[in-house]
Amino acid sequence: MTATRSITQKGLLADGRRLLRLALRLDSVVTGVNGLAYLALAGPIDDLLGLDAGPGRVLGAFLLVYAAAVWAISVPARPHRHAVTAVVEANLLWTILSVVAVALGWFSLNTAGGVWAVLQAIVVAGFAALQYTAQRRAR
Repeated sequence: MTATRSITQKGLLADGRRLLRLALRLDSVVTGVNGLAYLALAGPIDDLLGLDAGPGRVLGAFLLVYAAAVWAISVPARPHRHAVTAVVEANLLWTILSVVAVALGWFSLNTAGGVWAVLQAIVVAGFAALQYTAQRRAR
């Protein structure tokens, strides 16, 4: 109980700027690993998820660029408010487009691919919510 109290009162959760930087960096790392996987494993991902290798590689390259941008935004001790807002909005857009892509069959994903896309959307929405909350605490 004491450890939990110190974490929430004095630590990471109490310091909005630290939490925001952590949320941005976690987003960046997860996104970067995902992007690398889409690039390096395009063939196996096609077999596993039904995502064609070409679009998978394009998606992987985009995710790597996005991950680098999110990391860069996290570097200052006080991340720029408008940049963080752009990340939150981009994450929400990704979430919506992922669900729409599955619902409308844009990438002809198989069942595993559809589940994977929805799970990714949930994680990205979680990052957006955490970043939004941390940004509000950092004010």
